[in-house]
Amino acid sequence: MELKRAFDFIYYQLEKYPRTNSLNGKINGKWVSYTTQEVIDTVNHLSLGLLKLGLKKDDKIAIIANGRPEWNMIDLASQQIGVVNVPMYPTISISDYEYIFQDSGAKIAFVANQDLYEKVRQATEKNNIEIYTFDQLPNMKHWREVENLGKGQDISQLDAHKASVKESDLLTLIYTSGTTGVPKGVMLTHKNLVSNVLAGAKTVIALANELNYEMGKTKCVSFLPICHIYERMATTMYWYTGCAIYYADTMDSKAIVPIIQEIKPDNFTAVPRIFEKLYHAIIAKGMEAKGLKKSIFFWALKLGEKYEPHKNQGWWYYKQLEIANKLVFSKWRAALGGNVKYITSGAASLQPRLARVFWAAGIKIYEGYGLTETSPVITSSFVPNKEVRIGCVGKVIDGVEVKIAEDGEVLCKGDNVMLGYYNKPELTSQVLKDGWFHTGDIGELIEGKYLKITDRKKEIFKTSGGKYIAPQVMENKLKESPFIEQIIVVGENKNFPSALIVPSFEHLQRWCEHKGILYTEPDEMLKHPKVIEKFDEEIKKINENFGNWEKVKKFTLLSNPWGIDSGELTPTLKLKRKSIYSKYERIIDEIYS
Repeated sequence: MELKRAFDFIYYQLEKYPRTNSLNGKINGKWVSYTTQEVIDTVNHLSLGLLKLGLKKDDKIAIIANGRPEWNMIDLASQQIGVVNVPMYPTISISDYEYIFQDSGAKIAFVANQDLYEKVRQATEKNNIEIYTFDQLPNMKHWREVENLGKGQDISQLDAHKASVKESDLLTLIYTSGTTGVPKGVMLTHKNLVSNVLAGAKTVIALANELNYEMGKTKCVSFLPICHIYERMATTMYWYTGCAIYYADTMDSKAIVPIIQEIKPDNFTAVPRIFEKLYHAIIAKGMEAKGLKKSIFFWALKLGEKYEPHKNQGWWYYKQLEIANKLVFSKWRAALGGNVKYITSGAASLQPRLARVFWAAGIKIYEGYGLTETSPVITSSFVPNKEVRIGCVGKVIDGVEVKIAEDGEVLCKGDNVMLGYYNKPELTSQVLKDGWFHTGDIGELIEGKYLKITDRKKEIFKTSGGKYIAPQVMENKLKESPFIEQIIVVGENKNFPSALIVPSFEHLQRWCEHKGILYTEPDEMLKHPKVIEKFDEEIKKINENFGNWEKVKKFTLLSNPWGIDSGELTPTLKLKRKSIYSKYERIIDEIYS
């Protein structure tokens, strides 16, 4: 069958890989599964229900929830009648909801629970829109009411609506997470997403052939926000490749791991912050070991740090790696269910050290690069091992062109590039010039074909001495220290760079106990001379990797971790630099006073 609209993919799954567990979510602690046919039946009834509510082509609805089967079914139901989905993060502020509802003109909202209902109700008091919940709540409209409106109606009346939806039609309005100001509504068409899925699927299918596993038999765990185009594209690809989806409904790594161990997935998508947390947890286990076990653990770790997928490192290296796998790395794979064939990482750069260690452990992490505006994938490292370059984000996917501008900015052209920003023609013209989308990222092509992202154009800053600082590169290197959980490098227009550091308190506590230092409260420990001295040692050691002008000269330790709700991180766990600068302005000033 032809695949031109995003909703075509669930019908393709029914034709090619019908699943008994296509979509799966937990209700009251128990897994509830939908077959592919049940998904389609529910979607058709929802489409008819939405029509009965008076929605018509190009109208907009909002969905606000973490990943769950209901999210997909409302999305598909709106797609096949030409209604535009406006997904929103469950973690944003009421003022952001108010702005997005006003800007988009969404007529109906579907929300996960009571808390989100209250936030949306406050944000839409002026609009007075209908709000439906996914959770069954007293005195509130439930999403099944929309489905029930469509039951008993003739499904064939949807044929004309489906036929009227063209690949050039608007599929979704995704509002950026607002790291640099007011959220912008990215207009993506069916063609944008479909082209990206089909190009990406070629590499997934090639990998399946290489690893000798059967399409239509795999499972994944989904825990990233499905309102983000990264997970939404992955979801569509799962339908295309017949992969059953299990929703974890959390991004807490401690809660994710038990679900992964229960489901034993073949693959999943993640962001670098998740890998950093997993890695720190693994290191913590190694630190707790005693004697020979501890020595073997760190020997295996050092071995893993030298791993390169594309190089032949000699029989002796691989013999040692075989032993390390039996004694150490096999336990890592077991902790991820024992069945993971690959993981994809996106949204930010992954520390090369982490990538090497996980690859050595038989946990293949394939990186990709892109933006909401590019649907999202521009490059992917879903390639044979000999083509994987750790530290790079892969090769340009089919149907996309990339060039590097004179100032180092990555430019992109292809069917994956957005129509523009909704209601913002001036902002659109700033990033879409002469057919090229300006990504705002600085990068280079290694060996002429492997893209390496070095920083965000707007995040690179100059010291007062005129030297350029690329903070992301430095932060990734500094986070290799097990003592550093989160970090931001500052110093624009100052005479040297400095850092704000949130320590890994679990690791710090173990170190204190090992050194015979009484561990009390985080605030007190960060003032302890021995603790400050230890962090100074860690910074000096990593500073050896930087030029003299880049070395972090001063730092401040912070006792409160950065989070989404507290405003320092985006929903995909990237630093909101402006928010952090504003929040810690006094502390930054004190560093340079």
